[in-house]
Amino acid sequence: MSVIVESITKTYGTQNAVDNINFTVGEGEIVGFLGPNGAGKTTTMKILTGFIPQTKGQAIVCSINVAEKPIEARKTIGYLPEHNPLYLDMYVKEYLTFVAKVHKVEAIKKRIAEIVELTGLQIEQHKKIGQLSKGYRQRVGLASALIHNPKVLILDEPTTGLDPNQLTEIRQLIKNLGKNKTVIFSTHIMQEVEAVCDRVIIINKGKIVADDTVDTLQNKGSKNIYALEFLQALNSAAFTKLSQLPGLEKLKTKTNGLLECFSNSKTDLRAAIFNFAVENKLTLIGLTKQENSLEDIFKQLTNHN
Repeated sequence: MSVIVESITKTYGTQNAVDNINFTVGEGEIVGFLGPNGAGKTTTMKILTGFIPQTKGQAIVCSINVAEKPIEARKTIGYLPEHNPLYLDMYVKEYLTFVAKVHKVEAIKKRIAEIVELTGLQIEQHKKIGQLSKGYRQRVGLASALIHNPKVLILDEPTTGLDPNQLTEIRQLIKNLGKNKTVIFSTHIMQEVEAVCDRVIIINKGKIVADDTVDTLQNKGSKNIYALEFLQALNSAAFTKLSQLPGLEKLKTKTNGLLECFSNSKTDLRAAIFNFAVENKLTLIGLTKQENSLEDIFKQLTNHN
């Protein structure tokens, strides 16, 4: 395994920011590390990269104990922190040269040319970093994380500030990097996780509450959701009667006129909804059982309903 987290706890005063968490990530695996603000994501990433020590447990990266040999471990890691630290008065290529020298990269000019092309910085490479948009500054941060060709990439909110076109490009870049590197990245964009990740780890209040593939998590959802549409508008009596169907937990009217029904995962409401329409002489023109989205699962697991 490229990354091993064993019983890690990080305590500040009387509060456990990270509370006895365990997970492993293999080579060539892309893992989305999710959680609400303050859940412990950034703390865990800082422990993995050797920027802060854990209170208990151990982090091992590429068979190196991070706490015991932090410099050796960092040689194998490319890290883009949440608040991207850049020297704004330096030119892009000047900064990348500086970072490459710190990592003792060989054939620096050739490597910088490769990374500039890989991260889409060709147009901006001769500018000062302070002149760049937030999106291009993120690209510079990603380029500096990649410059020494690390085996493990740890990216904290790597797509912050990118426009839709840039998002697509960086997502594809992360997917390509994941073919031969271990990638752990955090984000609040669920579509990004669904598009890029092999696996999802969700942390809440310092504890791991889920560790599985996106498909498996969606199938474990505790709610079924149905979108339905009647040809006729429902009067208040019909709406009340529909909301009282056995197993129906919540009925919502959407802004586009559709209705949305929620039931627990053991109850399939489709037959009951059809029978309701027949009994009440209503024309049902749409009835779809929807998959639980990753966002739905996230809210259920982190109690943010």
